[in-house]
Order: sequence, then C-alpha cells, then structure tokens
Amino acid sequence: MAINKKITAILLLFILSVGCFSGCIEQGPDDSNKKPTVLIKHPVEGNVVANMVMVSGTASDPDGDVLLVEIKIEDQDWQEAYGTKMWSFDWNLFLMNDGYYTISARSYDGISYSNIVNVTVKVDKPEIVESDAHKWAVFIAAANFPEDNDSKLGNGGLFLAEDMAAYFIESYGYSTSNIFILFDDGWLRDEDGEGKPIMTLQERPHDYDVTYGGATNQNVYDTLNHVINESNQFRDSEVFIWIFNHGYGDYNNSLTGGKIFERSDVFVWDDIISDRDLGELLSPLKSQKTCIIVDACFCGGFADKTILNFPTFFLLRSGLPKNGRIILTGASKFRQGYASTTQGPLFTLFWFEGITSGKADGFKPGLFERGKPTNLNLFKDGKVSVEEAFYYSSYTLRTNEALEEYDTSHPQINDRYPRRGLILSKKEMFLGES
Repeated sequence: MAINKKITAILLLFILSVGCFSGCIEQGPDDSNKKPTVLIKHPVEGNVVANMVMVSGTASDPDGDVLLVEIKIEDQDWQEAYGTKMWSFDWNLFLMNDGYYTISARSYDGISYSNIVNVTVKVDKPEIVESDAHKWAVFIAAANFPEDNDSKLGNGGLFLAEDMAAYFIESYGYSTSNIFILFDDGWLRDEDGEGKPIMTLQERPHDYDVTYGGATNQNVYDTLNHVINESNQFRDSEVFIWIFNHGYGDYNNSLTGGKIFERSDVFVWDDIISDRDLGELLSPLKSQKTCIIVDACFCGGFADKTILNFPTFFLLRSGLPKNGRIILTGASKFRQGYASTTQGPLFTLFWFEGITSGKADGFKPGLFERGKPTNLNLFKDGKVSVEEAFYYSSYTLRTNEALEEYDTSHPQINDRYPRRGLILSKKEMFLGES
C-alpha cells in the first residue's frame, strides 16, 4: 500500500512537472522569428575622418520590418539612427580628440536585435597653420522638407553650393577642410529632391573632399560654433556663410508679407532660425571680413532692412550687422524670393554669375541700393567685389525682361565693411584677398 502511494506521488509530480514545462514552452519567445540584419556602408573600416561624418547603412528583416537602428560610438549609450531600411546618423567630431574610434550598429524588429556590426575609423583633424588657410565657408540649404510639402525647392541649392565651394577653392584659396555643405537631412533624393533618398551626400561622387552633412538645427549650430572657435584664433580670418531655404511669412499679404512687427525667419531641416537667433549665434565671431548671404522669402530682417534699404524697427534688429561684415539678403523683409529647383535661388545665381563672369565689375549702388551699371572704365578694376556682385544681381532681377515676374523681390544689403558709416564703409570686400 505504501509502495502504491509512493508510485502515485511520483506520477503526480511528473504530470505537474510536464504541465509546467509545457506551459513554459507555450508562453516563451517565438522561435520562428529570425534576427534582423544591419550593415554600415559609410565610413568603411580604416577611414580617416574629420569634422562631421554621416554614418550610414542599410538594415533588413527576413520576416518583417526593422523598427529601428541604433548606433554607438565607443562605450557611449546607444542612440537611434534616422531611418531604417536606409539609415544615417550624424556624428560631429568638432570636439573629439584625434585617435581611433569604433562605431557599432544594431537593428531591432520588435522581438530580436541583430548581431552588432563594428567599424573602426581614425579621427584626424587637420591643423590650420598657413596664413592662406584662414578662410571658412559654410553653405546651408534645406530645400525639400517636410515630406508632405508641395513647394519643395529641389536639389538646385546643393548644386549651386558645390559650384560656389569649387570656385572658392580654385580661385580664392579656401582649404577643403574649411568648407562645409549642409543640405536637407544629408540625403540626395531622386526626382530633383521630391522622390526617395538615393544616397548620402558623402557617398555621392564629388570633386572636392569638403565636409557634408544634413542641414539640421544641431548641425548648423555645431558647424557655425566650430567656425567661430577656429577663425577667432586668427586676426586675418575670412568667413563666408550662405543660407538658402523657405522663409516664413504671409504669402497672401502682397504688401508686407505680414512682417512689419515680425522677425525674418528661415527654415532648416527640422526647425526655424530667426534673424535674432542667427545674430546671437554669430555674436562671438571676431572675423573682420565676413560675408553672410541669406536667400529666402521675407529675409530682409537678417540685414536689419525692410524694403528699399529702409532699416527695421530698432527693437527688431537682428544683431547680425557689425563692423567687418556685409549682410546680403535675396529678398526684402516684405517680399518673396525666387528659386529654380535645378539651379538654386535666383539672387545668389546672379550674384555668383556677376563674380565668376566679371560682369559685375564697376556696378554701383544706384537709387535705394538697387544697383546700376557704369560705362566708365574708371570704375572698373578687373575684379569683382561682394558689393558689386550684389548690385549686379539686384539690377539683373529688376531689368531682365525674362525675369519680369521675379523683379519684386528687392534684395537688401547692410555693408559695414570695414567699418560702419558712409565714409568708413566705402572700401569694398574682395573675397580671397588678404
């Protein structure tokens, strides 16, 4: 009898054990799920990098969709990348020490993480020592945002930025390590900017090894702060900043754009920067030879101008104009600017044409600083200044019959180079010259 009870107890214990074990199997993870994969395409193992790197790659999941991709630099925390199937991550190196760094990536499908992939690169930031290298140029254009925007400005801003950068390198002696092009979110899109991302700017073939990145708020601030810190070390520094995008205003208000008591604003990829924001950001910049161009709708406030060269209300001043600076805007505070989706903004196009072709040589301010040509060789010296190119562009937009519908933009200028005042500012600014 005792033996039967013992057998019964053993059987009961076995049944309960099987039941518990079976329950664990039913409630456990889905063994049929397959791990996602991830690949780092750029940079590749052993690359030497500096300034700013857009880490990019691809990810996939055999039985579903990848929910996110995460990136880690050395022992830092994991951070989410931008995108999934095609992803990117902005890694700014401005404050990093030189040395070797390992980039890690993983993807996640909601159940499992992929295997971690690693790439080791060398950070080696060039030192600026030659006098001829004390020149910096930053080109910023966020033209194709957001995804549901039906007024995208295309890839023309990128192409124009690259043309200007190449000219600055070849003609003005700018170092490639001191040139930054920030465009959209860092991806080139097909259908002239309106389609799907094709590749990152860094992966795309380009003539010069300049620094590329997305025109995000963080990248803009990091890049400009870097230029300020580097250029402030030298008394002969030259700084050129170009910003192109949509401006913020009332397009239905043809008289003032609703900007009488409002600041001028320009969009970046994920934010809006006001004229005052940019003024505060650039307030520590000591360069006594700075040219800033903002080409957007209703952007005259960046030059502290409204229209026809009239100043803005003193409480709405941007703080950008200072001694040693020329501020140019592609439109007045009250008017729209215009752009070609394949070539870029019209004001800058003609400003750049005036410089590269020499056509702007001898152009003068004219009435309300709107520009006029001269037939006197006395005023022509065989080279083109920032100011002459401004007057040439303004004049061309106003008088060219083929551009009749664009003649109301009224570009503005605030010239305080080398000093503020009618007499002290008569010296012209020639980029690239000591």
